[in-house]
Amino acid sequence: MTQTAIEQRFEAYGLWRRDLAQTLSDLRTWLAENSLSQPQSDAHLERMQTALRDDRLYLAFVAEFSRGKSELINAIFFAGQGRRILPSSAGRTTMCPTELFYEADKPACIKLLPIETRRNGATVAEFKGFGDEWQTIALDVDDPEAMAAALAHIAEIKHVPAEEARALGLTVTDDIAKTGAAVDAEGEVEIPRWRYALINFPHPLLADGLVILDTPGLNALGAEPELTLNTLPNAHAILFVLAADTGVTQSEISVWRDHVAGSHKGRLVVLNKVDGLWDDLKKTGELEREIARQVNETARYLDVAAERVYPVSAQKALAGKVRGDRDLEERSGIGALERALAEELLPGKGGLVAQTVGRDFDEVEASVERVIGQRLQGLREHWGELSGLNGKNMDVIEHMMTKVRADKTDFDRSMQRFHATRTIFAQQSAALYAKISLRQLDTLIAETKKNMQTCLTTAGLKTAMQTFFGYARSRMDEAAADSQQIKTLMDGVYRKFQEEHGLANIKPAAFSVMRYTREIKRLQEKHEQFMRGLSLIMTEQKAVVRGFFESAVSKVRAIYVSANRDADDWLRDMMAPMESQVREHQAQLRRRLESIKRIHQASDTLEARMAELKQVLEEISDQHRAAHTAFRQIRAQLSAAP
Repeated sequence: MTQTAIEQRFEAYGLWRRDLAQTLSDLRTWLAENSLSQPQSDAHLERMQTALRDDRLYLAFVAEFSRGKSELINAIFFAGQGRRILPSSAGRTTMCPTELFYEADKPACIKLLPIETRRNGATVAEFKGFGDEWQTIALDVDDPEAMAAALAHIAEIKHVPAEEARALGLTVTDDIAKTGAAVDAEGEVEIPRWRYALINFPHPLLADGLVILDTPGLNALGAEPELTLNTLPNAHAILFVLAADTGVTQSEISVWRDHVAGSHKGRLVVLNKVDGLWDDLKKTGELEREIARQVNETARYLDVAAERVYPVSAQKALAGKVRGDRDLEERSGIGALERALAEELLPGKGGLVAQTVGRDFDEVEASVERVIGQRLQGLREHWGELSGLNGKNMDVIEHMMTKVRADKTDFDRSMQRFHATRTIFAQQSAALYAKISLRQLDTLIAETKKNMQTCLTTAGLKTAMQTFFGYARSRMDEAAADSQQIKTLMDGVYRKFQEEHGLANIKPAAFSVMRYTREIKRLQEKHEQFMRGLSLIMTEQKAVVRGFFESAVSKVRAIYVSANRDADDWLRDMMAPMESQVREHQAQLRRRLESIKRIHQASDTLEARMAELKQVLEEISDQHRAAHTAFRQIRAQLSAAP
């Protein structure tokens, strides 16, 4: 089967990542072999390799039930298997959010999280760390029937009393016109058996880092707040699937505006099931005009350009690919959608990864340049000292030795000041960590939960939420002020050492909390939007509290975890260049003193020592040229990101 546009792009992307990772590994080995590796640069290289190895590209499919999402996934990504992978039939199929990925070091399987896990308030992300909470079913990829039977589990349902469904935080309604689980004559409702499904499936695109998220229907967005507030906003691309035979419903317009649209970049609309419009009694031109009319109406309702709406028949596309019927595949319209995904999804992601890796590489290159530059400068200065000794008497040599000792004494005094500065640095670092303390945040979370559970009014719930968000944002602002104090302190230290001892003039970077505060603000705005017009008479207090903690609170805590990790990296990067230069300068002073002492004691001749210095200079110059060659290669690879 001929490769699709997205398969070709992904293959190129995977090859680029692997080649770049290998080049970085070679550089890391070379630096260690040439005594150029520093703790700081080694940490950056480790982070770069991890970023390339663990990189994931998330593609989410969002739609109402029976719009053909699962069939579309089968048609785009799994037609090469010669059959349907995800269950797809009339009516509701995918009943729980389903994540498809591939980890080669783990067996092919499907993991199912029971719906009952919603009771304790933990998020799906938290449950991913507890394997024993999931039911695991092995996938025999060589047995299509057995695999189909295993994957059919994601469509399983169960019937429970309405009160039990409400206790699980699911929306229950007696009005079939409203979104939610409908109560039957026996007072029971139909709910998914599983809360979430993870499918580890061996597939080339998944192996290259693609993660596919299949959502079970628009009403599940409210049932699983992580989807609307965390997963979907962070997806690299979303395919919003509509059906040509139903048109755009009011609920679909609301979900598009509230949860999907945002930036239209990476958001494509698929008008599926256009084969329902095919009519052999109509001329080709009439069919094309009818489809164009549907596309234009859809674009108008969603307020997007018509060029971003793709008319497709997923069922015919899959059938055409499986049977090798190129005419049917082309008529299905799948090719245009695949090209759009390939052209929009991957280039943006490749550039983002290159940018992220590039920032760490800047630090590695700067670190290596500083070390080599400092060594070359020290050797040249020492060469100049020894050249000046040629033909001089012992008094001059003794004077030179006295001068080097004086330089060492001055530097030792500077080191005493540096150690005192480190104490202040540690104190200010502790103050910064206190502002983003997870322990203090957890205390606030517990207090907020207690307050919300005892609130009797919607206004009380809103106040508790605003207090929580206000604390989270204000502490970030205070952390920004503390980080600026640390930067000011270290700016002065670097400037002093540069003036007194000629060390490199380094300007430490600032620590920005903007991305954290913006994400907290986004969460707050989403929840304020949700709370507008909300009445506890219509919505259970328990469900509101559960939704708030499963989405906003867990996400804010994750933001604080990221802030702590980034603060660790920033503080380490702030101090590491100075420590590296100090070590190198001390070593150079020791070498200079030892060299002159050996000449003074006649245990070494001036000519022999200068010949030795010349050889070392040539070796380090060779290292410098080799480093430049390696750096140029990596820069070229970063620029060539697909």
